[in-house]
Amino acid sequence: MARIQLQGKCIWLTGASSGIGESLAFELARRGARVALTARRAEVLEKMVAEIRSQGGQAWSFPGDVTNLDEMKQVVDSIEKSVGPIDVAIPNAGTHLFTVPEQFNSAEYLSIMQLNFGGILYCIEAVLPRMLERGKGWLAPVASLAGYRGLPRAAAYGASKSAAIHFLESIRFHLKRKNITISIVNPGFVKTPLTDKNDFRMPFLVDSQRAARIICRGIERGKREIAFPWPFTWVLKIARILPDPIYEALVNRCW
Repeated sequence: MARIQLQGKCIWLTGASSGIGESLAFELARRGARVALTARRAEVLEKMVAEIRSQGGQAWSFPGDVTNLDEMKQVVDSIEKSVGPIDVAIPNAGTHLFTVPEQFNSAEYLSIMQLNFGGILYCIEAVLPRMLERGKGWLAPVASLAGYRGLPRAAAYGASKSAAIHFLESIRFHLKRKNITISIVNPGFVKTPLTDKNDFRMPFLVDSQRAARIICRGIERGKREIAFPWPFTWVLKIARILPDPIYEALVNRCW
């Protein structure tokens, strides 16, 4: 099993301006990583960089939109020229959309897919050729436990995360032979500005700081999947193998 020490490593993190990404940026810096931050809001990134540096960490701002492939290629080029070769890429940008069949709009679903899944693809396309050329690298994209199986109101979000999980599990076979490690990050409910909008009880809710620590520890230990919290993870792992009638009956009782 591959392991990595984050101290001194150049780590590219997208979706860094809020939620899990924001907490992850500070946690990576505390562990001694050189953190390159990407998000659309440049002013927020600059404030984060200033705060991280005031705490003795190393961080740089590289604004960009992960749904724009050319921008991601430019970001990677800028990082590698000014910070150094990217050791670990953490494509984290994403959002959520509740399913409302009565107001079904396929364009909304495709926009979620473009950000949550397409954003991962664009980040990987931007950084992977350089990792392959160097003969080493680490990818730790953020998907979700929601990608395990269909859940009510999560058709758009769950589908995008399921696509990410399937893609990453598949490409891992190819990249392992090239010395590129993949850690798939599958969080459950994490308290962030995004989940604050939820109008339902979120089981096993964890704060974003704890989530960041779990993710960093999982990468350092070389975990193939960084899924948390573990009680919710195992509930959903078991749900994946339940026969459809049993699964649907259970979900209908809870929903």
